[in-house]
Amino acid sequence: MTAVTARQRLSSNGALFALLAAFGFSMKAILVKLAYAWQPVDAVTLLALRMLMALPFFLALAWQARDRGTATPLQASDWLRLAWLGVTGYYLASILDFWGLQYINAGLERLILFLYPTLVVVLGAWLTRRPVARRERWALALSYGGIALAFLSDLRLASDRGALILGSALVFGSAVSYALYLLASGNTIARLGSRRTAAYGMLISTALVLAQFAATQPLAALRQPWPIYGLALAMAVFSTVLPSLLLAEAIKRIGAGRVAMIGSAGPIITIYLGVVLLGEPATAVQLLGAALVLTGVLLVTLPSRRTPAG
Repeated sequence: MTAVTARQRLSSNGALFALLAAFGFSMKAILVKLAYAWQPVDAVTLLALRMLMALPFFLALAWQARDRGTATPLQASDWLRLAWLGVTGYYLASILDFWGLQYINAGLERLILFLYPTLVVVLGAWLTRRPVARRERWALALSYGGIALAFLSDLRLASDRGALILGSALVFGSAVSYALYLLASGNTIARLGSRRTAAYGMLISTALVLAQFAATQPLAALRQPWPIYGLALAMAVFSTVLPSLLLAEAIKRIGAGRVAMIGSAGPIITIYLGVVLLGEPATAVQLLGAALVLTGVLLVTLPSRRTPAG
């Protein structure tokens, strides 16, 4: 009985962590759009500010994990796995998303990003050479049909259709990168621990972001109005540090599949906040598209199937 209670508590905590992570990640698009509206700051500079402000937290986390001795000393294969997670889950997914948000609204961005569970299914089937099940095919049809509706609705309203297409493609690339991160994260978290994995992955991605900033922007670009610093700090704490830790802990407790299912709250939060805080449109066609995307993602994640427990 005690063992059952402990498992239930572990599962409940994992679900709560996944929900809080979804909320934190959903807020990121709102904060980015607010920053773009306040000041014409470029995506690389804004992302660099975000990562610089998150850096002390992840240095502290890495030091804490080291003191705890949560895993055996890192070997070359561990560094390769961490580098892969840092590149896919934190660097590429972030920079592509920031670039995309320069061209599309927060609601469409979150819907496109929310396709990542379907990409996990497709990429996982391709990597393991297994056929995609009928239920999964229906889920894919619903999800991508919903995205098509939302995209066409925005396309009809857009003043610059080329920008909308470019932004959507960039955000879709971010979703692909994030799906690759999820596929690789379970085993790495199991071996190294969730906090250690998150800390080192973020440190690697921070180094990449700062290297890109140094190569493409003058140092003076970091001088921004105080509201931009405040928004970057909010991104660092509430949309980077906390949700990254919560996501890793959630995957460890309940697996990537259930985490993806619970993350279905994310698009709803972003669409609502986009309408209230940013004045973004919410047409009936867009809402129908969002409903189809959510239905498809739930369909692909609700079936009981084996996923890495982390």
